Amino acid sequence: MMKILLLEDDKILCDSLQEFLLLEGYEVDVAYRGLEVFDLTYEKRYDLYIFDVNVPDVSGFDVLCELRASGDETPAIYTTALSDIGSISKGFEVGAEDYIKKPFDPEELVIRIKSRYQPKASTIVYKDLTYDPLSRQVSKAGKTIGLGVVQQSLFHTLITQQNKIVSSYTLMEHLENPNANALRVNLAKLKAKLDLEIKNVRGQGYMIEAL
Repeated sequence: MMKILLLEDDKILCDSLQEFLLLEGYEVDVAYRGLEVFDLTYEKRYDLYIFDVNVPDVSGFDVLCELRASGDETPAIYTTALSDIGSISKGFEVGAEDYIKKPFDPEELVIRIKSRYQPKASTIVYKDLTYDPLSRQVSKAGKTIGLGVVQQSLFHTLITQQNKIVSSYTLMEHLENPNANALRVNLAKLKAKLDLEIKNVRGQGYMIEAL
């Protein structure tokens, strides 16, 4: 699973982006202040940094500059409302690979991550199913299976996080009218259509156990 560190001082935006990226199957840690990044990167290695520029303590520019000076070559994307050439130029000078101007659609961020930074995902095999997480194509016994938008999203979230409990609240985010009954109905249909073993962990959520 790709590990992302997100630096963003707007807590509402930060939490919203984190939730969106989690739903896409990424592991995401967050920092609201520049200094927090140094503690997190000391404890864990990441595959991608997404840094806002204007944050408390230490700016996103200076954070990345210090990381690069310490030998950290983790790819980085800047997200900022700054749009002048000087700021853009400085971002690349200190070691960023990409720059996305606020406000932006989270889908655009995910597209950039998948096209430039995400390693090619291996096909997932489960019973007689094969699943390509990038194209999101599902095949059963060699034949392509079409899924509706909701069931496709539920399946992707569960199958890419096998052996992990996914909360009911997270899964309900995929529904047009989120509620527990609608979630159970959609999961029941998904189980029947693909012969999935979806386990209900009472009070916590659902999971697919790896075979």
